Amino acid sequence: MKLHDLKPAEGSTHAPKRLGRGIGSGNGKTAGKGHKGQNSRAGGGVRPGFEGGQNPLYRRMPKRGFSNRSRKEIVALNVRDLERFENGTEITLESLLESGLIKAVKDGVKILATGELTKALTVKIDKVSPAAVEKIVAAGGKVEVE
Repeated sequence: MKLHDLKPAEGSTHAPKRLGRGIGSGNGKTAGKGHKGQNSRAGGGVRPGFEGGQNPLYRRMPKRGFSNRSRKEIVALNVRDLERFENGTEITLESLLESGLIKAVKDGVKILATGELTKALTVKIDKVSPAAVEKIVAAGGKVEVE
């Protein structure tokens, strides 16, 4: 099949409504828009959400919360999650992505201190909590904050 052979399925398209084509068509003269009024004019009608002057829904609903536009999305990892790596491994963002521990990095990764660590690892990550640094060093590892 070639690109020029493509066409819509049978019955899936409709001919456009032919407006203003004489009195016999049923849509002649005013073309289905009636006489006078806002919606009969070119460019007529109201904007989406307009309720005829009644206070619109988007203004009646209460405003809730706050969205911080400068918020950083940092992925949190615990010390116990690093237990899966081999002894003496260098842990970087790339190694965490490859291992599947993190799916994506937006604004960085921080290692937190939950859990225990028994392996000596070299950690090269954006942020590490002070308690996590203690645990990694206690297990014989090193921490290099980038």
